[in-house]
Amino acid sequence: MQSTYIIFFFLIIFILLSERSKKTALLHKIRKTKKLRGKQEMTELIQKYIGKECIIYTCTSSTQIEGVIHCCKDGWIEIEKNGQRDIVNCDYITRIREYPRNKNGKKKSVVLD
Repeated sequence: MQSTYIIFFFLIIFILLSERSKKTALLHKIRKTKKLRGKQEMTELIQKYIGKECIIYTCTSSTQIEGVIHCCKDGWIEIEKNGQRDIVNCDYITRIREYPRNKNGKKKSVVLD
């Protein structure tokens, strides 16, 4: 009697694991196609901001990156601030916006999001 419960238990676990592996394979395929298409679209959108002072929000850091965008190639952005250049991967960018200015054209001292 106990052996039938054990066999039934393992059978259920096997079915659940096989369904999970099918779902993960499908999700992996969807992410891969989105990633290939998304890189091209992201670099085209970033081209508008070259030479402008921007705020770049990433999903990995709690702070934002501020600076002038110099170039965007192969999924990477080069940003300059105070003479230092940083390179950021486009895969981790969640938002880009031009630095807000007041009606006189001066940069705002406080940026609230």
